[in-house]
Amino acid sequence: MEVPFSYQKLLADQLSIPSQLLVDYKSLSLNETDVIVIMQIIHIQQTGTLLPTFDQIAQRMTINANEVANVLKKLRNQSLLNIEHVKDEDGQEQEWYSLSPLFSNLYEQGEPSSREEEGKLFQLFEQEFSRTLSPIEIDTISHWLDDDQFKPALIKAALREAVLMGKLNFRYIDRILNEWKKKGIKSAQDAKQESPQQNRQAPKEKRDTSVYYNWLEE
Repeated sequence: MEVPFSYQKLLADQLSIPSQLLVDYKSLSLNETDVIVIMQIIHIQQTGTLLPTFDQIAQRMTINANEVANVLKKLRNQSLLNIEHVKDEDGQEQEWYSLSPLFSNLYEQGEPSSREEEGKLFQLFEQEFSRTLSPIEIDTISHWLDDDQFKPALIKAALREAVLMGKLNFRYIDRILNEWKKKGIKSAQDAKQESPQQNRQAPKEKRDTSVYYNWLEE
């Protein structure tokens, strides 16, 4: 029996995606939008465009070019995507998005890596700020991790301190981290002891007796 042409075309027009990506993307602190961007990159690269622009990716999605840029920035900061150089058939050097780090992470065995912990840090900031982080804010967190060598747990402690003090902004968090650095504080436990909130005695609540009814006087 002859297979219908439309079905043959469907079989030929397939995108090869590692099943591990669909199963374990949450373990890398990726969301569904991140995964679709990754799939779009793979598909566009198969058509010959190795370094698609933000607009080229956004045209295929319901997010705009700026949001695509934020996803790619996130993937690079989590060391899941690199921009590398490759030579074409004519010996000309081209840039392309390499997803090799992503797939290496998906198939690594053992304890969660520090990279995964850093990925969750970005997610935590977005939860506390109730919005997507801007590229500048992502760069700030990356600077704390890569240049200042602050541990993710210490950055989380500074974020918590900012929330408790009602000063949820990056400038205040940066000030906290630098003050701790001057004092030699390197762990979240030391930071907890240093916190002004830790030494502040909570006021005792007065019992509201007006809500109690004296049934004996009925």
